[in-house]
Amino acid sequence: MNRTTMPELMADAMPAASPYLIPELLETPRLRLRPFVHDDWRAMHEHYSDPECTRFTFGRAFSEAGTWRAMASMVGHWQLRGYGPYAIEEKSTAAMLGTVGLWYPVGWPEPEIKWALARRHWGRGYAGEAVRAVQRMAREQLPQLRLVSLIDSRNQASIRLALAVGATLEREMEFAGAPYHVYRHPASG
Repeated sequence: MNRTTMPELMADAMPAASPYLIPELLETPRLRLRPFVHDDWRAMHEHYSDPECTRFTFGRAFSEAGTWRAMASMVGHWQLRGYGPYAIEEKSTAAMLGTVGLWYPVGWPEPEIKWALARRHWGRGYAGEAVRAVQRMAREQLPQLRLVSLIDSRNQASIRLALAVGATLEREMEFAGAPYHVYRHPASG
């Protein structure tokens, strides 16, 4: 599908009151997926400043300014594409855990489901719960999108998560100067 025509093709399905192609809020039993707010950059910096969190995505930790710019690009993605990544908030504590959602910046090979959590939130099932909510929403709201997750071939934790949420290895490719796996998310389920 021609990327430049996606908003025009979806205009009939979009409510007149919203410029977005997908809901701005999703909820799961433990999580609220919501738009970013200004102060979320501090919580996101916990992820982006941790070299262990960024070694397979950026290869380096970010400065505070770099984190703010990364979050601003996610906010801007909503404006430019009509969808984008959500902030992940734990309902019981209102703690901001990370991000999950649809991602398709210029230069990306295909629309993606991305995720990133601060390390202290790893291993609790939050990422899988959030990804499954995004998968369901995308199947309902944007069924024509065939979503992938691009995962560095060395990132075993993200590969396990992709498999756990039903994505299947489709191919390997060179991306951003490294070998990546393309995991295809199920179109139904």
